[in-house]
Amino acid sequence: MRVTVHADRAAAGAAAAVEAAAALRETLHRQENARVVFAAAPSQLGLLAGLRDAPGLDWSRVSVFHLDEYVDLAPESPARFSRFLRTHLWDAVRPGQVHAIEPGADPEAECARYAELLAAAPLDLICLGVGDNGHLAFNDPPVADFADPLPVKIVALDAASRRQQVADGCFADLDQVPREAVTLTIPTLMAGRRLVVTVPGARKKAALRAALDGPLTTDCPASVLRTHAHCALFADQEAHG
Repeated sequence: MRVTVHADRAAAGAAAAVEAAAALRETLHRQENARVVFAAAPSQLGLLAGLRDAPGLDWSRVSVFHLDEYVDLAPESPARFSRFLRTHLWDAVRPGQVHAIEPGADPEAECARYAELLAAAPLDLICLGVGDNGHLAFNDPPVADFADPLPVKIVALDAASRRQQVADGCFADLDQVPREAVTLTIPTLMAGRRLVVTVPGARKKAALRAALDGPLTTDCPASVLRTHAHCALFADQEAHG
C-alpha cells in the first residue's frame, strides 16, 4: 500500500482526487466503460470536489455504485448516502449509469439485486475511507469478515459507527441514527482493481495507526488494505500524527 501524508484535509482530498482521476482516465483509455464505487462521508468531500473539476473524464462511459446505505431511513432523508453522492458528485458529472442501493421494504432482496449488478463486470476503482473504529464501508469490527461469503449483506451497526455519524454532523443525536445498513463486504471491496483511500482528521488517528502498523485483523478491518496490490492511501497530518 502506498501512503502519502499531506498538510491538511484539503490537500489530502485534492491529492486523492488526482489519483482517482488518473486511474479513471487510464481505465477509459484501456476499455470502453468503467465501473466506480464511492464512499459517502465528509472525509470524501475533497476527493469528490476534485473529481467534479477533473479534466478529460468522459463520465457518460462510467457506471457508479456506492459502498453502503442505511436500512429504515426515508428515501427523502438528507442522510441517505446516495443523496450525498448525488449532491456532491453525480448530479454534476452525470455518469452514464447510477446504481443506488435502495433497501426499501425488503433489504435482503436489495442485497441480492445489488450483488448481481456488482458481479456483472470487474470494479475498476473504489474510493473509500476508514471509519473511526477502522471499518471499511459498514464492515465494523464485530461483523467484518476477510473471507465473507456474501458480496453484499445487512449488518448491525457498531456503537462507534453510529456515534461517528453524529460526530460527522449527519444526524442530530444518536437516537436518529439507524441501527442497520446494507454494505458491500470486504472481499467485494478488495476485488476492486484500484483502491483510493482518503483518511483525514484527528479522530482517525488510532484507526489509521492500527491499519498501517498493527496486526492484520478484523479488530481493525482497514488493516486488510495492506494486502491489496494497488491501494493508495491519502492522510493528513492530523490523522497520521
